[in-house]
Amino acid sequence: MTSWTTPDDVERKLRRRWESGGPLRAFAEDVSWEPVGVLLRGPTAGEVAAGLDQVQAWVRVWQRVGGRLGRLEYRRVGGRLVGTNELPARLWVDSYDGLWSAVGAEKQVRRFTELVAAARTSTPRLVEWMLGHPLRVLELESEWPAITRTIQWIDVGSDHGRYLRQIDVPGVDTKFIERHRIVLATLLDHQLDVNRIDLSKPRADFAGRYGFLRRPRYARLRSLTPGRALVDGYGELMFRTDELARRPLPGATVYVIENETTYLAFPAVDDALALFGGGYAVSVLESLSWLSERDVVYWGDIDTHGFAILDRLRRHFPQVRSMLMDRATLLAHEGQWVTEEAQHVAHLENLRPDETDLYSDLVEDVLGPSIRLEQERIWYPLIERAIAAAATGVNR
Repeated sequence: MTSWTTPDDVERKLRRRWESGGPLRAFAEDVSWEPVGVLLRGPTAGEVAAGLDQVQAWVRVWQRVGGRLGRLEYRRVGGRLVGTNELPARLWVDSYDGLWSAVGAEKQVRRFTELVAAARTSTPRLVEWMLGHPLRVLELESEWPAITRTIQWIDVGSDHGRYLRQIDVPGVDTKFIERHRIVLATLLDHQLDVNRIDLSKPRADFAGRYGFLRRPRYARLRSLTPGRALVDGYGELMFRTDELARRPLPGATVYVIENETTYLAFPAVDDALALFGGGYAVSVLESLSWLSERDVVYWGDIDTHGFAILDRLRRHFPQVRSMLMDRATLLAHEGQWVTEEAQHVAHLENLRPDETDLYSDLVEDVLGPSIRLEQERIWYPLIERAIAAAATGVNR
C-alpha cells in the first residue's frame, strides 16, 4: 500500500535531521544523545485481513533493511480472521553512531571532528562558528586547512599596506581569496581583534574591511593649452587618482569627455585640461577635491546614461556644466540617432531644468523609442562653437 511507510521514507526523514546540522553540532559539543523515534504507518487490522500477502511482503522489507536504519519496535495487529500479527510500528535511532550509519555520514563526521580538533588548537576563535555551521565546513573540507592558514596569516603575519597578492600561504592566491571571500570575511570577523576591522566597510569590500591595499584607480588627462605640458614635457599622462588628488594640475577649465577618440581630437583651449571620462569611470574623479575650484565642463552621449553620469558628477561638483547635451544638438543630428539598448531610469536630482526636460523625453520615448546620440556622431565644427559658448558660460 502506498500509505505504508517505507525504509526510503524513514531515511529521508533522518537525512533531513542530519542536514539541519543540529546532530553534528550536538555531537561535537559532547551533548548526550536523545533517542529519535520515527512513527511507521503500517497496515490496519482490516488491511491485514484483506491483503495478507502484501502485509507479509512489507514486513519482510523492514526485517531485511530496518536494522540498518535503527531499532524496530513492533505492535500487535490482528483479529478473528487472520490472528494476531507483530508489525513494525516505530523505528528508533539510539545513538549518534546509529544516525551516522543510517545516512551514511560516518566519514564526514570523522572529518568534521578532525577539523574542529585542529581548530581548537590553532584558531580557537573559529570553533563557535564551525559548530554553528558544520555542513558548511564539510562543504569546504578539502580547502578548509588552506582557509584557516589564510586566517592565521592575516591575523599574525600581515600588516596594513599590503595587497591581497602578497598573502604568503601555500596554495593560496588571489583567485582562492575571491572564491572564498564570503566565508573568509565571516571567519576574520570572529578571529581578528575588533580594532583590526574597519566596520564601516561591508564584508564584500574585503580589502577595505581588513586593511589591504586596493588596486589603484587611474585618471587619464591631456593638456589642451598650446605649449603647456602636464608634467616635464608630457602632454598626456595617466595618473593614480590618490596621487593626483594630492597634486593638482594647472588648468582653469577641465573638460570631462566620454568618447576616447573625441577626447584625443578635442581642440586646443587656453588654460584647460581634457579628462577622459570613459562612461561611469567618472567615479574616479570624486576624490579629486581640487576640481571643486575649477570650471568643469562635462560632455557625454545624449542618452539616459549620459544624463545619469552628469547627475552623479554634479553630486560632488555642483558647478559642473554640460556641453552639447541639449535638445537643439539632438534634433540637429536626427539622421545619426541610434538605439539605447538599456535605459537608465531614475529620478536625477542634479540636472538643470532643460536637462531634466530632455532626460524625461528620452525616458518616455517622446522623440522616438530609446533614442540615443553618441558623442562621436556629432558634427565636429560644433565642438569649437560649444567651446566658445562654454567660455562665456552659455550652454549650447
